[in-house]
Amino acid sequence: MWPRRAIFDPRPLERHKVRMTTSPNVTAGPPRIFDRALGRMRLARAMRFGAATFLLERVVADMGERLDAILRPFPSALDLSTPGPQLASMLVAREGERAITRLAPIAQTLGDGPWTGIVGDEEALPFASESFDLIASALALQYVNDLPGALTQARRALAPDGLFLACMIGGRSLEELRIALAIAEDEIVGGVSPRVAPLADIRDLGGLLQRAGFALPVVDLDHMNVRYANVFGLMADLRAMGATNALEQRLRKPTRRAVFLRAAQIYADRFADLDGRVRATFEIIWLSGWAPHESQQKPLAPGSAKMRLADALGTKEQKV
Repeated sequence: MWPRRAIFDPRPLERHKVRMTTSPNVTAGPPRIFDRALGRMRLARAMRFGAATFLLERVVADMGERLDAILRPFPSALDLSTPGPQLASMLVAREGERAITRLAPIAQTLGDGPWTGIVGDEEALPFASESFDLIASALALQYVNDLPGALTQARRALAPDGLFLACMIGGRSLEELRIALAIAEDEIVGGVSPRVAPLADIRDLGGLLQRAGFALPVVDLDHMNVRYANVFGLMADLRAMGATNALEQRLRKPTRRAVFLRAAQIYADRFADLDGRVRATFEIIWLSGWAPHESQQKPLAPGSAKMRLADALGTKEQKV
């Protein structure tokens, strides 16, 4: 399952700070941060030459464990734009999921299995309201331009008491690569161009779930450290994931070779372990929420408590 050049390391990443800013195009709708057509082309290229799937396989296994903890079936399930068929295969293998639909970003990732396959866009879902009991998505939503809109459409496609469960790449992912490239480019060409996507922050996502209309929203965080012989192994894996730079504001001319060589040196100096291998951090943000239903727990109305907080805590009330 794991590539030979990539070894997971449970140790946390120390904090380094480099500020980078980007200026997305100003449009009438949501800002166009990502060139989604280019992103699909790069995913197709990755599939054609042999995709690196170790990260996707890891989060799909984690998603299966999370579903196992929910003691109820989901007869109708949607795999929402996962960049490979691994999630749909996991859902098919579960006892409770009977009708599986896979919305794939490109035809090459539809996969072969007992599911209904559709090529589509998570920003424009082609489904009627209340179509699914479960909507699951792995490593896809970080590349949408209109995340609030995508979440709202997913909520609309859920039947009452249906579950939305997703994971996406978080904002501290590849922080080491971001730092090394920024310093190297600034040293050699005198400026920094956008290279690593401005990904979502966990502090914002709970509010987005509530804004989309989900009940009982939960957001949590996981980190995975992957080790490589050098930064070029990491870059090769990102290319094989179809995850290279697809920002609208990306540099439109080839980067000088000297920038990458200097970045490799900085990366090795700052982020190498004692054995000489370098670390790359992937931050995985997990999102879950339910379509509202009368059976779900609801907060008590203000002033309806039958016990004072001081009595519950066993303390004396202080009047001010």
